[in-house]
Amino acid sequence: MTSKQFDIKTYTGFKGITLLCLVILYAPLVVVTIYSFNASQSLTNWEGVSLRWYADVFTGPESAKFKTAAKNSFIIAIIAATTATTIATLAATGMVRGGKFRFRTVSFGLISLPLMVPEIVLAVATLIFFNSIGFERGLLTILLAHIAFCIPFAYLPISARMQGIEDSYEQAALDLYATKRQAFTKILLPLMMPGIISGFLLAFIVSLDDFIITNFVKGAGVETLPTAIFGSVKQGIKPNIMAISTMLLSVSIVMVTISYFVSKSDNTK
Repeated sequence: MTSKQFDIKTYTGFKGITLLCLVILYAPLVVVTIYSFNASQSLTNWEGVSLRWYADVFTGPESAKFKTAAKNSFIIAIIAATTATTIATLAATGMVRGGKFRFRTVSFGLISLPLMVPEIVLAVATLIFFNSIGFERGLLTILLAHIAFCIPFAYLPISARMQGIEDSYEQAALDLYATKRQAFTKILLPLMMPGIISGFLLAFIVSLDDFIITNFVKGAGVETLPTAIFGSVKQGIKPNIMAISTMLLSVSIVMVTISYFVSKSDNTK
């Protein structure tokens, strides 16, 4: 007897539920993007297409604050993503290529823990930790918190990529008198590169967009782009906030798209 393959698209209500989910997820983003081009200062009146609010972000009265916040965000995201990706690469090598060892399951659980614990709990725990050791809050505390939070996001694509690489490549290199270091750096590492790049981009965008943890561990007067946007929104939603949000959304979409296509590449062929 041959088993029939079920096409989920044929189920009653599938298209309607899918469309509803897409509207709920993306309609707010579309509205923000459209009204970022509104020439009017009002959020309810449409007066034509204009780029005035994008110009206001760079030349307006709040431009200095947003430029400093954006600089902080990108510096922290680059350093945090680079460090987290390095740690995740070493962790994936040990977990996937290290064979069986004691507490292997526990180690994987610890790496994955930040993905399962609510972010607000991580933020409070990180704040308590820094306060308990007397660590002054500022850019460094944000950076350390982001590194710890980004490691599992970088680890998942790197680990998945390494699991898809047969160890026969390394064994062949060792049979040809390569050292273990040479087998890793010249064989395994280049094959892992799509996963490493994907993990870096994912960690970068997670760090760049993070608000909750950053808002808890940042010091007085220190702002990143998400916290600066939140501070401006508390005083009222302005059209320039929509422009900043649209640009930040565009960066996120570009990074996630690059990460997706890089992760799909296959260098083992």
